[in-house]
Amino acid sequence: MFAQLDEIVSPQTILASSTSSIPASQFTQNLRYRNRCLVAHPINPPHVIPLVEIIPAPWTDPAVVTKTRDLMIRVGNAPVVLKKEIPGFVQNRLQYALLAEAFRLVEDGVISPADVDTTVIYGLAARWSFIGPFQTIDLNAPKGVSDYCQRYLGGIYNVLKQQDNQREFTQETTKKIDDHFRSKYSVEEIPQVTAWRDKRLMALASHQEEAKKIDQLLPRHKL
Repeated sequence: MFAQLDEIVSPQTILASSTSSIPASQFTQNLRYRNRCLVAHPINPPHVIPLVEIIPAPWTDPAVVTKTRDLMIRVGNAPVVLKKEIPGFVQNRLQYALLAEAFRLVEDGVISPADVDTTVIYGLAARWSFIGPFQTIDLNAPKGVSDYCQRYLGGIYNVLKQQDNQREFTQETTKKIDDHFRSKYSVEEIPQVTAWRDKRLMALASHQEEAKKIDQLLPRHKL
């Protein structure tokens, strides 16, 4: 498809793929105008989640990256630009790291699937919905990130050394988690629950618009 598009559209036209795993370098390297190709990866559902990851290939023109980012901002997205290609990009890599530990905790009999979700919903996500992990730790120590790392990094390393990121999860664990959700709603009801999710996300987006009034209490560069 990209080879066909490369032949028929103007050389100034940006060609962007929404692939969530294949980097642009794998399907654009032989194109005549490969310098205008990149990945623009939205997050599901894209009509209510504003994040878009922009991932250029090694040969993508920096001006194309800038133009793509500016376009995303104009249409109300929140673009981030990766400095180089990496498998899974950033959103999924962060998600997979948390998901892997969630699977381990269930598989090791530490906590139930329901309580894992409760921990994220009412713990991590409560702050992460408007400040990220780095600003979270910056505000969790009296003197910021350096102070936080000096206080807690030793304990963090002790936990990380116990985590096995190479572990594959058993079908029994997968079934346990699946059974938890099938007890709440059937496979046939997933579209209905997905629609509920999207409405909740739209309500959150509306709240975030209201929250901008609170943000005005601080200069933009401090947020």
